[in-house]
Amino acid sequence: MNVPEDLRYSTDHEWVRQEGDVLRMGITDYAQDALGDVVFVELPETGMTVEAGQSFGEIESTKSVSDLFAPLAGTVVETNGALDDAPETVNEDPYGHGWICVFSPTDPAAFDELLTADAYAALTDEG
Repeated sequence: MNVPEDLRYSTDHEWVRQEGDVLRMGITDYAQDALGDVVFVELPETGMTVEAGQSFGEIESTKSVSDLFAPLAGTVVETNGALDDAPETVNEDPYGHGWICVFSPTDPAAFDELLTADAYAALTDEG
């Protein structure tokens, strides 16, 4: 399982990358593997305000439908529209082209409260 050191993680299996004043997020390699072949991603609406832990979209695979949870509170400023035509990108490149959305955090310091790579690996028994 791939757990990049430069990212932070939620217990709901989302990753977060700090990019200046905004945060890019997606689902982890562990999550995409557990889901199986992703066939549809319901992206959040741009401009949507979310609270940490709030469901703000869905990801559908050949096995199940799972909620996407906001790892931090903030406002969605961009979504990955490429997933509309190629949802399988989440499986192929979860930490790159398979990202879900970018948001502006309400409290940027909350990023530091997310799990480190080591802590996430321990959570998934991969550490």
